[in-house]
Amino acid sequence: MNRVLKVALLSGLAVTLASCSTVQGMLPFGLGRDNSPQATATEGQRISVLEFEQALVPSAALSGRDFFIPGPQAATAWTQPGGNAENAVEHVIAGAEFTVAWRRGIGAGSSRTRQVMAPVVADNGRVFVLDGEASVSALDAGTGAQAWRTNIKPAEDSRRTGFLGMGGRSDGGGFGGGVAVGGGKVFVSSGYRTVTAIDQASGAVIWSTPVDVPIHGAPTVSGSRVFVVDVENQIQAFDTATGRQDWSYRGIPEPARLMRASSPAVVGDTVIAPFSSGEVVALRASTGQSLWQQVLSRTSRTSALSEIRDIAGRPVISRGVVYAVSHSGVLSAMDIRSGQPKWAPLPIAGVNAPLPVGDVVYVVSKEGELTVINRDSGQIYWTRDLNEGRVRQEGGMFGFFDRTVRPVWSGPLMASNRLVLTNSDGELVAFDPKTGAQTASIRLGGPVYIAPAAYNGALYVLTDRGDLVSIR
Repeated sequence: MNRVLKVALLSGLAVTLASCSTVQGMLPFGLGRDNSPQATATEGQRISVLEFEQALVPSAALSGRDFFIPGPQAATAWTQPGGNAENAVEHVIAGAEFTVAWRRGIGAGSSRTRQVMAPVVADNGRVFVLDGEASVSALDAGTGAQAWRTNIKPAEDSRRTGFLGMGGRSDGGGFGGGVAVGGGKVFVSSGYRTVTAIDQASGAVIWSTPVDVPIHGAPTVSGSRVFVVDVENQIQAFDTATGRQDWSYRGIPEPARLMRASSPAVVGDTVIAPFSSGEVVALRASTGQSLWQQVLSRTSRTSALSEIRDIAGRPVISRGVVYAVSHSGVLSAMDIRSGQPKWAPLPIAGVNAPLPVGDVVYVVSKEGELTVINRDSGQIYWTRDLNEGRVRQEGGMFGFFDRTVRPVWSGPLMASNRLVLTNSDGELVAFDPKTGAQTASIRLGGPVYIAPAAYNGALYVLTDRGDLVSIR
């Protein structure tokens, strides 16, 4: 099973087995069979009430038509996981030479009991990263030299190893979290149930506020508040100066979720919260008052995993529209004031943030398909399989019990006229944004499950092994 999935599906196993006609047919003495008289449908045309798998079909009207992409702009700050509070950065100047400038270890990488999940942020000449053991590091953006390193793990968790060593707690919630920068502080969310503010210059802890449950996603800071979403689908707002909780809002509980976690998007006095239930909720940033909500979910019986409705990719706010995609297969563009869809939702299942650029929206599905969508109409320009030539068989013995391996993709980011993505095969790959053709690639030395960041002309990629790579 894919590394980025952490699935709580055992509760439905017994029901699935009991209802499965194949399993019932294997039981002896007629056990499990329903021997009551069965009704038979009359002759006629059978029409499915559920469309299990919809196909993305390129629009004939858009065939051969060009679309506008704005020129690249300098990225002088990358303060949030998505670049800014709206999670909307269209086209940046970064990685023009597409060569590795330097590589630095930032601490603990991923293992059986911990995960590197935090996107890279950068500001004031430094890059800020979080390793798999809750250590925050500040590195010089030009050379990679470490300026300071601070561990934000609570003291009681440092003393206890927990069950199988999982983060100092028996529930294994210690992994995850992320960083964001604002007002001279580095804000850190943590699976160790804390939200912490660190002085950006020195690395000294300014305040640390305990919370009730782990936080696996990175924070978003806007104005005087920092926003986080915990694993129980609760968004909380904290005062950036004191760490005091201003308000909280709880969505629909949903135990089945992905390991990859999302972050809120904020514009003005509106915060957009993504939940693992498939909900997208708009709230007043100042009070937490609910404005509207939409559920990005569709019914499918093709896979148990398709029933996970998690919105693991960050929602994006661009030109008054909220773009979000769910794991269960819904991509929607919603008016930020009313929540009403701008066009009919598309059947795309994804775990990455959509990328609105110029006239189009780029999105990568969980199967590795890159799709280009007209921003105004929702029609499809084209779709490209990024895994073409990369699918392989692994893990078998003597040709038996092989499993099909498809690389997992993260991104995209538009940088210096390239569409740039990372993958779990350890590549940074560039594609032509107009045609989808691959134009360049770099081997990064380890799997990558985090989209690249851009700052002062460079791309920054954090590998699963805990290496930060700068691409110039």
